[in-house]
Amino acid sequence: MAQDILFDPQLPWAVIWALAGLAVLFLGLQIWKGLSGWPLRALAALALLLALANPSLQSEEREPLSDIVLLVIDESASQQISDRAAQTEAAIAAVRRQVAGLGMELRETRVGDGPDNTGTLAMAALSEMMAEEPRARIAGTILITDGQIHDAELVPDLPAPLHALITGRDTDWDRRLLVQNAPAFAILDEEFTLTLRIEDEGAVPEGLGDRAELRISIDGDTPRSFMVPVGEDLELPMTLPHAGMNVLQFELPEAEGELTDRNNAAVVQINGVRDRLRVLLVSGQPHPGQRTWRNLLKSDPSVDLVHFTILRPPDRQDGVPVTELSLIAFPTRELFLETIDEFDLVIFDRYRRRGILPMVYLDNVRRYVENGGALLMAAGPEFASADSLYRTPLAEILPGRPTAQVIEAPFLPEVSDLGQRHPVTAGLAETFTPPPGSDAPWGRWLRQIDLTAESGQTVMTGADGRPLLMLDRVGEGRVALLASDQPWLWDRGYEGGGPQLELLRRLAHWMMGEPELEEEALRAEADGQSIRITRQTLAETAGDVTVTLPDGSEVVVALQETAPGRFTGEITGPEVGLYRLSDGDREAVVALGPAAPREFEQTLASTEVVAEAAGLLRGGVLRLEDGLPDIRRVAEGRNAAGRGWIGVTPRAAYLTTDITVRALIPAWLFLLIAAGLMLGAWLREGRQ
Repeated sequence: MAQDILFDPQLPWAVIWALAGLAVLFLGLQIWKGLSGWPLRALAALALLLALANPSLQSEEREPLSDIVLLVIDESASQQISDRAAQTEAAIAAVRRQVAGLGMELRETRVGDGPDNTGTLAMAALSEMMAEEPRARIAGTILITDGQIHDAELVPDLPAPLHALITGRDTDWDRRLLVQNAPAFAILDEEFTLTLRIEDEGAVPEGLGDRAELRISIDGDTPRSFMVPVGEDLELPMTLPHAGMNVLQFELPEAEGELTDRNNAAVVQINGVRDRLRVLLVSGQPHPGQRTWRNLLKSDPSVDLVHFTILRPPDRQDGVPVTELSLIAFPTRELFLETIDEFDLVIFDRYRRRGILPMVYLDNVRRYVENGGALLMAAGPEFASADSLYRTPLAEILPGRPTAQVIEAPFLPEVSDLGQRHPVTAGLAETFTPPPGSDAPWGRWLRQIDLTAESGQTVMTGADGRPLLMLDRVGEGRVALLASDQPWLWDRGYEGGGPQLELLRRLAHWMMGEPELEEEALRAEADGQSIRITRQTLAETAGDVTVTLPDGSEVVVALQETAPGRFTGEITGPEVGLYRLSDGDREAVVALGPAAPREFEQTLASTEVVAEAAGLLRGGVLRLEDGLPDIRRVAEGRNAAGRGWIGVTPRAAYLTTDITVRALIPAWLFLLIAAGLMLGAWLREGRQ
């Protein structure tokens, strides 16, 4: 129980102070006149003023509350190495036992790895605990950690000491691999530089040497080993082997006695892009679609276009002045013999044999395709004639043979069943919105060259189901044959138009080997801890995918068809690292997590990070390898840590259960006292 004197004035305090001032004035006048009863009158005035102030006695019945100690337990990845987990559990048991012995309550929270590689956010967890507990009851805070806290500067405003119990040992040492500089993308066939660094920290054993073995692998291939210096920045010149995502893995063998090998490896994902795509466009007879091809290729800033139109053979004598012909001679030898391998794509647009390109040149084009080049044939009526390019060495690589028939009638281009699964034409209808009231997905074309399919895949059909667009792989290269010169009708909006630009763009990019348009591919994308698996195939079914985890275990993922020729599945990775995927035919790799997890950037236990925060709150930082500390009560404002002990401050918090207020002296008693004093003053002065 606690008692206090309160005042509940009968009049406003301003009026009471004014009356007090008048009383002082009258008393001063009495003293000046020499009246001997002024002390009694002063006491009477005081009694009246106290009666107006109405003093009351407040009695509280209080229920004492126990003090609270906050315990933050670091369970991040760096706390799981060596014997730190065992040290942590022993410290938790000791803290629980001693706090209970002091009659205090213990509140616990456990902190793991922060999201998005933010590390150990112990102070954020402590702030959340404080928001849930009465501040007046907090007697102290204890952190059990390895000292590697990544938000130590955000320590909350604590009303009691902060202590840190540090796991780990003075004899620990560790070797780590750091990726100092890694680009997000790199140009294919161009060298770039990766900067790595190998560091030894802690109690490094003597005789370890100043060089270490570094293993490098790309996309999970057999690693190559190099001996590199320790403690120096290492600049590695590298070249990406293919377009798309390249997964580079760097690994150090585990050294004897080092703390952990979790930071001995790093995975870097670099997107391989082409610098400039070189395209050779050779046009024959002029037609409205010629500008369509040129505009498409020129609109892409990553494409270098070389365009020639061949209209007149060299032996033709038609009297046309030389000044009205082309400004330069057509460099046939340079283009088709010497520099053709520098082009990524060669397009023949309605070109016929005119005697300008000898057979040896066209045979060189065939060789160029077989060695990895790409050829696109946009056929017009001349392809069905005696001057057709099919009657050249190019026939060996073309997927279709002309029947010499030219169909001059409207027809609706359609995506074949196989084309519904091929990335070049899959979902083509969804990319175009037909005009209102139209029953067809797009407009018709007016001319088609009849072909007999001999190889490859027919992804689009035309009149009476005849092949319209055929794709094929020849050797290491690719060939496309478009049996019409009418795609420009879609561009002009004939009968509502169609997805002409999208079709030609996909076609050109597939021929240049863009990874996103591969018809047979196994891909994996990481999103946080999830891996999304995509199998692109021309087959109607896809088998399960076996995922090999970083620890060597395997998980089988069943794929579901989400679109024609597209099967997907998802798996949640239990840990960061390199994951290998295989379905028996295709393989892929994907890196989960950051290149260098923040939890393993610094693995040695440290007292320095939390020392400043603990010192500001009169707390201490003690290493658990020196023994479990005692927990003592200390007065507020006193030093709360010493050798082998830490202190908590009793808060003496309470809960008020009842309040009673009553007048200290009744008002009539004040009036009686004042009247008696005034009477006494009058009687004293009357005798005189």
